[in-house]
Amino acid sequence: MGKDEASREFSELLDAASKRMKIRTYSTLGLRHESEFMIWTISQSLENIQVLASKIYTTILGKYIEPTSTYLSLTRKSVYSNQIKRGYELDGDPLQYVVVYPFIKSRDWYLLPFEKRKEMMDEHIQVGRKYPGILLNTTYSFGIDDQDFMLAFETNSLSEFQNLIMELRETEVSRYIVKDTPMIPCVRKNIDDIVKSLG
Repeated sequence: MGKDEASREFSELLDAASKRMKIRTYSTLGLRHESEFMIWTISQSLENIQVLASKIYTTILGKYIEPTSTYLSLTRKSVYSNQIKRGYELDGDPLQYVVVYPFIKSRDWYLLPFEKRKEMMDEHIQVGRKYPGILLNTTYSFGIDDQDFMLAFETNSLSEFQNLIMELRETEVSRYIVKDTPMIPCVRKNIDDIVKSLG
């Protein structure tokens, strides 16, 4: 089976799975040494994700896939603001880039009084609002993966995203960050283009 057939097989599999979950595909080719692409799945069921993973491995392309990272998280409302909507909940097409990374705060953060944490998060949120072109997806990994949160920032401008991150470094919340790496920049592409870009 040639590359075109392998691409079609993989694309048809994702199209079928997208009836049960949201699926986005991104290229990381040349951007990270450990991966060439990322599949972002959003599902009400872990089992749906497992079924998709199992079927991926049965495809021609799947026989050559060696996963380097998987990150699991759940959605829940922010305790600091009820006005935050995740990017993938909004109407419209995904933006050109997404930067994904695991995020861990110190135990000292969680021992602070809620009002003190909220005060610092309000500052953090205000900085984010200065960049309306950047969509934030914050999801929660407590108890189900190694990080506290997974963050996915969607943007059409990496320089604007970099400005946001540099400004967030100057907020008080940043004192309590234990880990916010690896930073994984991804370019939005359909799976056909991703497969064709591979050797």
